[in-house]
Amino acid sequence: MGAGKSTALQALARMGAAVLSSDAVVHELYEGHALRDAVIERWGPDLAPGGSLDRSLIAARVFSDEQERKWLEGLLWPMVGERIGTWLTEVRSRYPAPKAAVVETPLLFEAGMEGVYDWTIAVIAEESLRRERAAGRGHALIEERSSRQLSQEEKSRRADFTVHNDGKPSEMEDQLQSILEEIQRRTAR
Repeated sequence: MGAGKSTALQALARMGAAVLSSDAVVHELYEGHALRDAVIERWGPDLAPGGSLDRSLIAARVFSDEQERKWLEGLLWPMVGERIGTWLTEVRSRYPAPKAAVVETPLLFEAGMEGVYDWTIAVIAEESLRRERAAGRGHALIEERSSRQLSQEEKSRRADFTVHNDGKPSEMEDQLQSILEEIQRRTAR
């Protein structure tokens, strides 16, 4: 959280990549009946006041209980993976092809989804800066969420490329442009 994944995704879109945010997919799923019905069945109707799931109530429940978090992830991740697969199939059929198809996947390595993609990019930032950004967006339970994720160092080690987002947005964009060019070189071989 707060490293700049969404900002990087927007920059890549401006550079000609087709982009998809898995967070946006999750938001869609939270609006749908399948997820709502499963959550209500497991935790009761209080988590869906007025018939819509309350994400903050769900977050409070799952980030304080490992078993409940695993249950929700086990439900969500396959649904998200299916949507991503459908989107990738559609993007691959586009003519002309975009420069790249990029999916923002916050828990990529934790979900074991890295094998779905040809290349991975870790976006990292100084810890204090990440906390400041996340708090500025009103994210609660930052410590609980972060403790459930791999460290930035581990994500960087596992990724094919790493972007350091501690400076100006233009500096991050330069790094992303270089990565896109390197991927194009590697795939042209």
